Amino acid sequence: MTGYGRAEQTIDGWQITIEIAAVNRKQTDIVLHLPSGLAALEADLKKQIAQQVLRGRATARVTIESTDSGSSEIHLDESLATQYLTLIQSLEKQSGRAILTSGADLLRVPGAFTFESKNLPADELQDSIGKVLTEGLDALIKMQDAEGKNLHEDLEARLKFIENKLEQIAAASPAVVERYRKNLHQRLTEAGLDLDLNDERLLREIGLFADRCDVSEEITRAKSHIKQFRTYMNAEDAVGRSLDFLCQEFNREVNTIGSKANDAQLAQHVVETKTELEKIREQVQNIQ
Repeated sequence: MTGYGRAEQTIDGWQITIEIAAVNRKQTDIVLHLPSGLAALEADLKKQIAQQVLRGRATARVTIESTDSGSSEIHLDESLATQYLTLIQSLEKQSGRAILTSGADLLRVPGAFTFESKNLPADELQDSIGKVLTEGLDALIKMQDAEGKNLHEDLEARLKFIENKLEQIAAASPAVVERYRKNLHQRLTEAGLDLDLNDERLLREIGLFADRCDVSEEITRAKSHIKQFRTYMNAEDAVGRSLDFLCQEFNREVNTIGSKANDAQLAQHVVETKTELEKIREQVQNIQ
């Protein structure tokens, strides 16, 4: 699920800022950006994130700055600066013209000045970074929970729509066999085969048709899937993959109903059901 969390604390002379962004993705992918010198903490911090982000792509960025104003030093490469000035003087002699130089010119000389920051003590900062990361993850989860409530309402509305369609299919199914019986008798009559409605051969054919187009079992299983779907939605654990699998099973039952329908009205109900089911499947990809 999408979300964003940010946390910032100053601990023991270090300002620690952590930003975490999560986007939808079927698998779990965690990307962590750490300051130089803290690579040893990457595995533990990723593990901490993975405990909260169970599905999707999470990108976390850790920024650390010292609150000590004297934590950085500037170093001048005197040899390089001397060479630069010597070359300027040589050019002046060769050209016979004065070349104006200033300290700002030295700043533009690659490597003349280097800035050395205070080394980050990974061992000392590990617990502090973990605390700030926990706060950032809490903010992320809070945003995801808000999205989850809206998603829950949307899925529930679609499930109710599908339940209504299954009831319509169940109610319309018996009429399919009756229409087939009448149409079959009419075609036989038009062909000059005036058979009685109780003729054994006619009854056997109608019985076979009724068995082929019976969708009661599929409807029962589809309703069971809806019940299980609601159970998963109300669970506290990560259920994204379970719901994804359930959608596949649900879709299989609806496809079977469609192949057995043999009726334009039922086919329309099946199409509308599959449309809603596809929307549910797309939404499920956003759930952890």
